Amino acid sequence: MKFEDRPGHLRTPWYIRGKSGWIERVHGDFRNPESLAFGRDGLPKKTLYLVAFNQSDVWGKRAAPKDKVLVDIYEHWLESSTQERSETHE
Repeated sequence: MKFEDRPGHLRTPWYIRGKSGWIERVHGDFRNPESLAFGRDGLPKKTLYLVAFNQSDVWGKRAAPKDKVLVDIYEHWLESSTQERSETHE
């Protein structure tokens, strides 16, 4: 999950940015709501995923260890965990 602070109408919650999760489901391709919010056409379409995160990774030790947080996230907010690991070890 990217940790970015960009101007505009964002659909990705702050509490999830920079966290590692996994893909639970692919919802399909939709027009980009971040572009639609400014009256643009929302094209090209972006893939929307249901991404799961360990709740303890998001909320800390107070969270139940087996619970998870589920968030719908568009593809342009995701980055490969393999990519993250290689960048931090260079």
